[in-house]
Amino acid sequence: MTEQRIWLDVPFAEKNNAKAAGARWDPAAKRWYAPRPDMAELERWAALPDVPDLLPGEDRSFGSGLFVDLVPSSCWFTNVRSCVSPRDWERLRRMILKRAGHRCEACGQREERATRRWLEAHERWAYDDAGRVQTLRRLICLCTPCHTATHFGLATVRGVQDQALAHLCSVTGMSQDEALDHVDAAFDLWRRRSLASWTLDLSMLTTAGITVVPPPDAKARAAVAEHTLRQRCP
Repeated sequence: MTEQRIWLDVPFAEKNNAKAAGARWDPAAKRWYAPRPDMAELERWAALPDVPDLLPGEDRSFGSGLFVDLVPSSCWFTNVRSCVSPRDWERLRRMILKRAGHRCEACGQREERATRRWLEAHERWAYDDAGRVQTLRRLICLCTPCHTATHFGLATVRGVQDQALAHLCSVTGMSQDEALDHVDAAFDLWRRRSLASWTLDLSMLTTAGITVVPPPDAKARAAVAEHTLRQRCP
């Protein structure tokens, strides 16, 4: 009998459950599927409509290239991933990687399992200093080294700042002194913005059919931050 592929939306954290229920993995499409219809155990992951390649109001030219992009501490964990369901995040992530041709949009590299270079979704934000509004302007595909350099503060906490700086220099062509000046300027901006409270604008997602839930309050974000740092910094 010819196998039918019925695509599924399976969050990464639920992949083992989906596999146990009969889902199969397509390595070319990088997506789980049901091999035949009427598999009741897989209905919870039934695919929703694809997210459009260009989100309403998205500016694909905003924040191009590789640079240190620090989110103010007052905005930590008010990001896309914490404000959408795991299934919607999977839909967004899949669209982002597909439209990037499964290459990093900063350095052009593909995933490489041997070196643990993965492709990851990153958010580009615009900050209205007068109105104190943090607005999502673009979603971009970055490889692990580029993503690490972008989140230079986390790289420092993890003790990999030297590797992150070297990668920043390699991709951008900056000298080490230029890169250090760039990092210092990014932290100066981060400190100023971290003094303010920001209103989150995710209208780019809501108009694309993504359900957005309110972000955690400040106390909850602090707890999540502490837990995440423990997980990432063994």
